[in-house]
Amino acid sequence: MSQPEAVAILRTGDEPGSSLAPRPLLSIIIPVYNERATAARLIDLVLAVELQGVDREVVIVESNSTDGTREAMARYVGRAGVTVIWENRPRGKGHAVRTGLRSSKGDIILIQDADLEYSVDDYENVLQPILNRDTAFVLGSRHTGNNKIRSFEAQPLLAWLLNIGHLCFAGLINLLCATNLRDPFTMYKVFRRECLTGIDLRRNGFDFDIELVIKLIRRGYVPVEVPVAYCSRSFADGKKIRVLRDPWTWVWAAITSRFERL
Repeated sequence: MSQPEAVAILRTGDEPGSSLAPRPLLSIIIPVYNERATAARLIDLVLAVELQGVDREVVIVESNSTDGTREAMARYVGRAGVTVIWENRPRGKGHAVRTGLRSSKGDIILIQDADLEYSVDDYENVLQPILNRDTAFVLGSRHTGNNKIRSFEAQPLLAWLLNIGHLCFAGLINLLCATNLRDPFTMYKVFRRECLTGIDLRRNGFDFDIELVIKLIRRGYVPVEVPVAYCSRSFADGKKIRVLRDPWTWVWAAITSRFERL
């Protein structure tokens, strides 16, 4: 059996044969499922934010919500610069993002969750290193001086456990990939489209986030981390992570994504 390839060296800026248009198109992919309280407000903020140096398209992937979110998304159909894709059943965040990737046309991809944990005011911060051609892959890091990124007033112990778990999983990814990332699980992942060349993305759930980061690193695109604002929401507010089940899928995704064929 052949040995798995070593993690590729860091790539930055423009690679031979690649180029970025003077005014590139940014595809903002938003997977949406049962986010009635936040999705419409988030999308309105995305459409209103001023972006310098790029044009934009918004790709909404609605996964047949049952709480009224699907009906709320209908008002964006036909809006200039917006594509709404209707899935017939929920298959997970990863499946929705992969669907959005297939339908997007942008030179640069930005993945945006449908909650309000992250601020669209950070778009300029996460885009600038790519527009400056300093790197092809950016993570918006929630770590801005301390390791306490989640704080639930009513559930402090749970927040503590999640923060400890975050450090453990980040350590696993850094060990597997020989990196020194502080926040590989951040929602804000921004990258040039050509980074996906030669990569087969397969995960359907939240483990997609881990698969994407590890496989881009294996292609040589070690991300630059840029600080972003973060306001964690509790499980009572709609957080969807399953504490007793999802972490095992993340561990498996990290190990298999590191060694399986790209």
